Amino acid sequence: MEAFLISTGIVALAEMGDKTQLLSLLLAAKFRRPLPIILGILVATLFNHAFAGAVGSWLTEFLGPDALRWILGLSFLAMAVWTLIPDKIDDVDAKPARLGVFATTVIAFFLAEMGDKTQVATIALAAKFSGFYAVVAGTTLGMMIANVPAVFLGERIMRVVSLRLVHGIAAAIFAVLGVVTLAGGALGDLLRLGGA
Repeated sequence: MEAFLISTGIVALAEMGDKTQLLSLLLAAKFRRPLPIILGILVATLFNHAFAGAVGSWLTEFLGPDALRWILGLSFLAMAVWTLIPDKIDDVDAKPARLGVFATTVIAFFLAEMGDKTQVATIALAAKFSGFYAVVAGTTLGMMIANVPAVFLGERIMRVVSLRLVHGIAAAIFAVLGVVTLAGGALGDLLRLGGA
C-alpha cells in the first residue's frame, strides 16, 4: 500500500505544470471532447508506466543492493531538481487529428511521456519498492488525478493553483526519498559496524 500511495502522490504533484498536463489542456481546447481524451490519457499512461515499471523491476534484479541504493538515491535527488524546472510543450498542433480524438491522444500522450520526469520517477519507484503493480497503478492514478481536471477545468485550475508551490512540494518529497534511500544504507553500515 505504501508503494501505491507514495507513487500516486508523487506523480500527481510532479505532473502539475508538466508538459503532459499542458498537452491535456491543449487537447481539450482543440477537440472539446473530454471522454475520448481522458480514455486516451489512461491507455497511454498504462502502457508507458507499465514499461517504466518493468524497467524498474528489472533493475532490482540486475543490480546489487549497494549500487541500486546509490542509483536510486541520486535519481530521487536529480528528480527533485528536475521537478523545479518548468516544462514547455512542443508543437502539439503538428499531431494529426485525422486519427480521431482517442488515437491522437494516445499517440501524443505516449510520446510526450517518453523520457519525461514521471516516467523516470516510475522507473525509480518500481526499483525502490519492488512492487510493479502497486507502482504502476499508483503512478497511473497520479497522472489521472493531475490530468482529468485539466481536461475539464483547464485554465481555471491554472489560475488558482500555485505551480511553484506544487513543484516545491514534489521536489521536497523527491529530495526526502533520495536522502532516506542514501542514508538507509549508511545507517545500516553504521549499525553493522557498531555490532561488530
